[in-house]
Amino acid sequence: MIEGIDHEYRVPFDGSFSVAGSPTAPDDPPGRKELEKELKRRVKAISKLQRKLYADNRFSVLMVFQAMDAAGKDGTIRAVMSGVNPAGCVVHSFKAPSKEELEHDFLWRTSCDLPERGILGVFNRSYYEEVLAVKVRPNYLAAQMLPPFDQSGIWQQRYQSIVDQEAHLARNGTVVLKFWLNVSAEEQKRRFLERLTNPEKYWKFSKTDLSERQKWPEYMDAYESALNATSRPHAPWYAIPADNKPWMRVAVARVLQGTLESLPLAFPEKSSEEIQLFNEHKQKLMQE
Repeated sequence: MIEGIDHEYRVPFDGSFSVAGSPTAPDDPPGRKELEKELKRRVKAISKLQRKLYADNRFSVLMVFQAMDAAGKDGTIRAVMSGVNPAGCVVHSFKAPSKEELEHDFLWRTSCDLPERGILGVFNRSYYEEVLAVKVRPNYLAAQMLPPFDQSGIWQQRYQSIVDQEAHLARNGTVVLKFWLNVSAEEQKRRFLERLTNPEKYWKFSKTDLSERQKWPEYMDAYESALNATSRPHAPWYAIPADNKPWMRVAVARVLQGTLESLPLAFPEKSSEEIQLFNEHKQKLMQE
C-alpha cells in the first residue's frame, strides 16, 4: 500500500495526538505574496502530476476535508485544485443525509462517490461526520434506524469500520489523504462577524452556525478521538493550521504534491509494433 508522506502536521499513528497541542497558526510564516507565489508553483506542478495520474490509470487520490465552520474548506479546495483539468477532478460536498441515504449504512452514500482510477477526488465533509457531528449530537442516531443492538460501543465500531474501508481502498489503489483544517475559536468568531457585516458574505452564514459553535469543546473532543483512532500510514490525517489562509493552502498543496510525486506513475508505454504503426501514420500525414 502507498503511504502518506511525512509532514510536520501529520497526525501520529500512535494515538498521541492532542488538539490542545496542535497549532492553529504557523510560527513565523512567509509573507502573503511569497505564499501566493509558492502556491502558484505548486498548483502548476500538481496539474502536471494529475495528467500523469490520469494517463497511468492505476491509482486514484481521495482528499478528505473536515473542519469547523468558516475554517476555509471551500477556498482551500478551490485554490489547490485551480490548475487541475476538470475532467480529472471530482468534488463532492456532503450535508445532512437524505431519506434514501438514511436507508443504508453510514458509509454507503460516500462510497457511491469514491474517485475512479486516474482521478483526484475531493470530499468536502465526509463519512467522518458520522463520528463528529453525530457524536456531538447523538439524537441524530434516531433517524438512522439502527437495529436494536447494544449501541454503547458505537463510536469505536464506526472508527473500526472507517479504518477497514480506508485500508481496503488503499489496497486497491486509492491514496487517502485527510485534512483537518484547524481553526481557532477566536478566528472563527472574526470570520463569522465578517460574514454578518459584509453583504457579499451574508449567504455564507447559517442560523445553525452559532449553535454549533456553542458545542466547540465537544467538537474538539470528537476530532481528537477521531483523528487518533483513524490516522494510519495508508490513510493519514494532517492537522493543518487554518488561522492563516494563504499558509493553510500552501500546506495542503505541499502534501498533495509530495504524495503524487511519491507514486510510481508512468505514461503508458507502446510496443514496437504500435510505434511502427505510429510512424506509418506520421508519414501519411506528412505526405498530405
